[in-house]
Amino acid sequence: MAGITTHVLDTARGRPASGVPVALEIFGDGAWKPVGHGVTDADGRYRELTKSHTMQKARYRITFDTTAYFDAQGTAAYFFPSVTIDFVVADPAQHFHVPLLVSPFGYSTYRGS
Repeated sequence: MAGITTHVLDTARGRPASGVPVALEIFGDGAWKPVGHGVTDADGRYRELTKSHTMQKARYRITFDTTAYFDAQGTAAYFFPSVTIDFVVADPAQHFHVPLLVSPFGYSTYRGS
């Protein structure tokens, strides 16, 4: 299954982060162009970022609207209003899973499977 998916986990609460707005863009011709967007489900996943997109060998970025998430959770203070992960797809035939582990004052990511 080729494409890009994501999963957001709230490490402060110890559970999936549902309701996080997510946007995917591709870099080409000197500018970022939208590819897909949506909101994480009850399990913190969004699987349709590339639903209407043919994967390419290119630079992509995913932006997570953490402000919307933390505000909806009633989190009084947080440090990162958004998280952007910039990465390169060298083989568009592969599947790229980009998880985000988030808390009000930190985040981490990795290339998942």
